[in-house]
Amino acid sequence: MHIIAPSILAANFLRLEDDINTINKSEAEYLHVDVMDGVFVPNISFGQNIVKFMSSACNKIIDVHLMIVEPEKYVQSFRDAGADIISVHAEATVHLHRLIGQIKETGAKAGVALNPHTTTQSLENVLEDLDQVVLMSVNPGFGGQKFIYQTLKKIEELDNTRAKRNLNFKIEIDGGVGLQNAEKILQAGADILVAGSSVFKSENPIETIKKLKLIGQEQDAKF
Repeated sequence: MHIIAPSILAANFLRLEDDINTINKSEAEYLHVDVMDGVFVPNISFGQNIVKFMSSACNKIIDVHLMIVEPEKYVQSFRDAGADIISVHAEATVHLHRLIGQIKETGAKAGVALNPHTTTQSLENVLEDLDQVVLMSVNPGFGGQKFIYQTLKKIEELDNTRAKRNLNFKIEIDGGVGLQNAEKILQAGADILVAGSSVFKSENPIETIKKLKLIGQEQDAKF
């Protein structure tokens, strides 16, 4: 069963608690939190204090995606702020294996994110250590972008590698995910759908999440 992770970046920050309560009432399992520093990506979002508020108000798994340089300096503080999963970018650190271990030492699950141009082969030597791989299906930095369909091939590559090596990390897709393409993404082998604008900009976010959860279930029931 796939996981839905609404991205809080697309919420209305004038009524952030209301939007988090909406997610609490939904079938989503995660709350995806994009942390941006204005250096690694051309945008600034929020820091540890806001994440701490979110985690205190939310009853879902807090899935923190660090789009920042030198993430090793901030792993513990985001864990202290309530992060259950911490994903860092392979492109943002020199010592990735060490950083994955650092994340796990805090008690959080460890993920690595890849930008659209970065190959899945770059994770060849750390896949055994990961709880999830985040494939960016847009160029990181802003919400509301169009899905890059080349990502489907990367999902298939990663899923095949996972099966061949008998690994159990999850594949999370972040960027441009919605009802129009979720089925193809899941068929390619993804496990977690990060949905921002498609959820928070919809007329009924709870119903949209329910529809995303139902994708593929009717077909699965036939077998």
